[in-house]
Amino acid sequence: MHMNDEQLLRYSRHLLLEEIDVAGQEKLLDSHILIIGAGGLGSAAAPYLAAAGVGKITLVDHDKVELTNLQRQIMHNQNSIGKSKVASGKEFLQGINPTLLFNTVEERASEALLDNLLPSVDIVLDCTDNFATRQLINSACFKHQVPLVSGSALKFDGQLSVFDFRNQISPCYACLFSPEEQPKEVSCASMGIFSPLVGIIGAMQAAQSLQVLIGFGQPLVGRMLLWNALNTQIDEIRISRNPECVICS
Repeated sequence: MHMNDEQLLRYSRHLLLEEIDVAGQEKLLDSHILIIGAGGLGSAAAPYLAAAGVGKITLVDHDKVELTNLQRQIMHNQNSIGKSKVASGKEFLQGINPTLLFNTVEERASEALLDNLLPSVDIVLDCTDNFATRQLINSACFKHQVPLVSGSALKFDGQLSVFDFRNQISPCYACLFSPEEQPKEVSCASMGIFSPLVGIIGAMQAAQSLQVLIGFGQPLVGRMLLWNALNTQIDEIRISRNPECVICS
């Protein structure tokens, strides 16, 4: 699409960056991004993606807003309690950028739902909080060859990686965490979570998505970023494709 005068003004600070420029911004406006999870991570990633001008954003979440969410899930507010997270999120995002198309799906991510959505999607953000759903999303993204930006946060620890299945050497989530090992489920409800941590990881997920969609810089493909908010320390580990992986080998 070609930008009109209002868009040239709205996205002018992007247009000044030679890595983005007009061509990159128009790519964003033509893109469709799927955000699975409208909680803490989704609340940080989605507003930046809306502000940055990703043309179509689909939010998937089956949950309703609760009082305990408000400590970190900044798309939702006091008046959202009891509302579906996707409806509350859409309202928030429309307030930031009413020129975009927002699509909401109030259901739990399932294989059938992902098979239905992924053919029209350019990139997926996994902003969920449980192992089984992450495996499901990873497997669907591999099947449909859609890049996946995966983030997680618990207590004071966050991690982030990009699995780009269009790239032959990219590992997948299951290369790191085998779906055959069922880990003990840990949740924010039982372990607690530091409020800005989801903001940091979610905003990084948005940044990685924009890089992958436009195609500049070096996204975290084959690397995992570990952020520890307690010691304010960032570590990075190299990850490679597992030749025995049950999903991508």
